[in-house]
Amino acid sequence: MTGVYQHTLDAKGRLFIPARLRDELGETFYVTLSMEKCLSAYSAQSWEEFMDKIRAMPKVKQTKMRPLFAHAAKCELDQQGRILIPQALRQFAGLTKNVAVVGNGGYTEFWDADAWAAVDSAETSPENIAEVFRELDI
Repeated sequence: MTGVYQHTLDAKGRLFIPARLRDELGETFYVTLSMEKCLSAYSAQSWEEFMDKIRAMPKVKQTKMRPLFAHAAKCELDQQGRILIPQALRQFAGLTKNVAVVGNGGYTEFWDADAWAAVDSAETSPENIAEVFRELDI
């Protein structure tokens, strides 16, 4: 999943999902917490693969995954291509109005637009891009 798209949450907490990402996420997908102050959205297939990895873990490690599942939402697109993001998830990511929908390889992220602008600015420095290429051994 690739690209950055700017959208707004409506008064009910619904977010428009760009057509390109809808094709990859599918009609039903899962949104949950992220390691950063944003949300992560996974296609049903990716979510099932994620679940398989969790099921293969010892019970003690599975328990550490509890927040990801306790706060996850199964989202379904409406006729206008929107999903409803639950209030608790919006609060976690600081989503109030302007949202950056960001493709991140195998999943999509939902960021507060201002927070994304700061992250994007820091991550697109020539030094950081050079480090990314070094990590990829390119």
